[in-house]
Amino acid sequence: MEVEEAPPSSRPASGQPVVSRPPSSKSRPSSSRPVSGAPRSRPASGGARSRPASGLPGSRPVSGMASSRPGTGKSRPSTALAISRPSTAASSRPGSAKAWSESETTPSSPRSEISADDNPLLAETEEVPKGCWHSFTHCVGGMWSTREMASNNEDREIFVRTTIRELVVYCIFIVVLCLVTFGMTSQTHYYYTKVMTDLFNKQPEVKNTAEFWEFMEGQLLDGLYWEYWYNNGNEKNYICPGGEESTGPCPVAPSDRNILYENRMLGLPRIRQLRVQNLSCEIHPDFQNAIRYCYNEYQESKEDRGNFGPDYRDKTAASAWMYQTAAELKSTPMIYVGKVGYYSGGGAAQNLHSLKNESQLIVKELKEALWIGRGTRAVFVDFTVYNANINLFCVIKLIFEFPATGGVLPSSLFRTVKLIRYVNALDYFVMACEFIYTVFVLYYIVEEVLEIIKVKWVYFSGFWNNLDIVVILLCVLNITLNMYTSFVVQNQLKTLLEKPDEYADFNDLGYWSTMFKSAVAICVFFSWVKLFKYISFNKTMTQLASTLSRCAGDVAGFAVMFFIVFFAFAQLGYLLFGTQVEDFSSFSNAIFTLLRTILGDFNFHEIEAANRILGPIFFLSYVFFVFFVLLNMFLAIINDTYSEVKAEIAAQKNDFEIADYFKRGYNNMLGKCGKRSKLIDIENALKLANADGLVTYEEVRQNLKKCNFSDMEIEMFFAKYDVDGDGEFSMEEGGKLIEDLDNDRIDVGGERPKTGLRPGTGMARPVTAGQSNINHEEFGMLQKRVNRMEGVIGSIVSKIDMVLIKLESMEKTKSKKKQNLSKMFEGLTGEADEAGKRKQMEEMILNWDSESRPGTSGDQK
Repeated sequence: MEVEEAPPSSRPASGQPVVSRPPSSKSRPSSSRPVSGAPRSRPASGGARSRPASGLPGSRPVSGMASSRPGTGKSRPSTALAISRPSTAASSRPGSAKAWSESETTPSSPRSEISADDNPLLAETEEVPKGCWHSFTHCVGGMWSTREMASNNEDREIFVRTTIRELVVYCIFIVVLCLVTFGMTSQTHYYYTKVMTDLFNKQPEVKNTAEFWEFMEGQLLDGLYWEYWYNNGNEKNYICPGGEESTGPCPVAPSDRNILYENRMLGLPRIRQLRVQNLSCEIHPDFQNAIRYCYNEYQESKEDRGNFGPDYRDKTAASAWMYQTAAELKSTPMIYVGKVGYYSGGGAAQNLHSLKNESQLIVKELKEALWIGRGTRAVFVDFTVYNANINLFCVIKLIFEFPATGGVLPSSLFRTVKLIRYVNALDYFVMACEFIYTVFVLYYIVEEVLEIIKVKWVYFSGFWNNLDIVVILLCVLNITLNMYTSFVVQNQLKTLLEKPDEYADFNDLGYWSTMFKSAVAICVFFSWVKLFKYISFNKTMTQLASTLSRCAGDVAGFAVMFFIVFFAFAQLGYLLFGTQVEDFSSFSNAIFTLLRTILGDFNFHEIEAANRILGPIFFLSYVFFVFFVLLNMFLAIINDTYSEVKAEIAAQKNDFEIADYFKRGYNNMLGKCGKRSKLIDIENALKLANADGLVTYEEVRQNLKKCNFSDMEIEMFFAKYDVDGDGEFSMEEGGKLIEDLDNDRIDVGGERPKTGLRPGTGMARPVTAGQSNINHEEFGMLQKRVNRMEGVIGSIVSKIDMVLIKLESMEKTKSKKKQNLSKMFEGLTGEADEAGKRKQMEEMILNWDSESRPGTSGDQK
């Protein structure tokens, strides 16, 4: 049936897109089908439905009219398009002869089905403009987006991008944390502690009271007071630093008398002892007449808080012979841990002098007056030094315990701390890092709060989430301790240094500084462990966590057997050798000794010397059962589980991972140089599509379109491997595709079938006429594709109908506006002499209206 052609429509002034409809000369009925021996025609971009002319411009044709097929000469009823599927092809602009280019349009295939709602041509509402506040909130929300807050069906590429952002941000946090920690300590701390320890190297050799006083009068005073230089002074030709002649060792100026010439003593050294009362223990009745004194081990409830000592004293103070609490001594009320007891901060205390000879007289008087008696349980020597060269304090405590067994158990405590934190440029750089560290902690606090709000109580069921809470709490503790120590040092340091003739107690400052460093160390450890959370995107990185979680049950059962045997040997060793071997002197020592034996650290000769029969039997039986049997069972459990986990990981599907993301970025860079690898794009597209375990055409197409693949290339690629034509890759099809990917045998757009010209378009299209031996299965598949292609074309025609309806409504609206303007001018031009003027204005309005309104049909020539 011949149809009349209408004049072309112009683009409306509103800026909405319109559809150009170049004329078509022929049509064919819809019942026609292409045969296998003839080339299958495709609609040309310029073809559209022709409409009969109507009396009104832009009028819609009646529903009984047929739609023309471009370049065919036959027509088909338009009502047959009601079952058509929507297409992704965009409408062409007026004057365009090619609307279906290979790089922008979708071929007529059932796999390219997209909802018509996605087409901007038919959008009923425009997108609401987004202002600065939306951009700001979107940016802020993206800063705290995590994998836990992402939805389960979210794009795998977005998931990987979020993982990379989290990993990069956390790596920066780790770097800042390491800068803060390494700025707090250095190798100099160790050398400073070693120098001060070697200065009193004879202290660990003290075994009894006589050796104690020998140490006090000898090495202690020599180490505390450096009043002379090291020269002999025999040569008269040399002058001392003070300008005096050398008659002996040159004296050191009183203002420059430092320990080892470099370490300034802060305040005076203090000697303090703790005593227990007589009859603090019970004596057996058989010995009550023979033994009248009994001093128990130290307990704070059994302290002797009375006065003691002689009535006469010369150099010593009254506080040396009377008990005082920690508050009365103006010292820290702390509990000090020794080898055999826990000691309070009170006791009888005596300060030494700033001069060595005066201190010698004080120590001599204490010795002669028997300051240490049978009730003495501990003696402490406390002092603090500061080295300005390295800006470090060393808080020193020499401990001598006098147990109830008699003798002396020496020990020491050296706390090297940096109380004055910010002095040089490096210190201020660390302060800047501490500020950044605080900002990171606040950032992660907000992030965890948002995750808890998002997932509620499920948040606490994950191991890594609980570790996040632990790390944040440790970070907050570190910040609190840092602020506290800085505040205390600032307030107390000046007070302690104002009184050089008194004892300056730096134990509290040294203790909290050490606690701060310990908390930071624990925080750093858990922070590094937390890094596994962000690198678990890779299958290999999950082997450790998977192995431990998988074998947890077996290890727990094995641990019961192991500790039964282990504790049995520990108690046996403690009872057999506890009285003679130090490593077995207590049950806890026996446990650690047996653990060391597993690692090869043991002393067989001590065990053999303690018991020549049971010692070797104990050692051999322990090595056999624990080392050869139980330990190898534990390793076997770990090895078997690891083998299972590794096999499962090898069999897992290849998801889109971080390496693929960076490979895509590298490939994009190569694309700018014209060297893009399409194999990499295809591999990444398949991995992204396989996120849900099923590879479909639409998923592959969306991913390849992002890589600038043309629709023809996508269609050819999918048609090559989708043998059954169901739009999905089966296991066999996927195996063939993976094999070709591994062997680089995929040729996208490289080998195409011979092409001919599309009728009426001049564009190349695949030709099947040259191919022979087409079976019924292939013919049926081609017939199905042709049917679906007609449905896609029908969708385009229906969209054009909707556009024409909109244009028609616009024409009606403008006609009404013209009538309203005419009425308005009639009311304004009522005078007769202005009738010509009114007529002229109406003609101008009509001319303007006729020129500006859009047409709905093409002009006939």
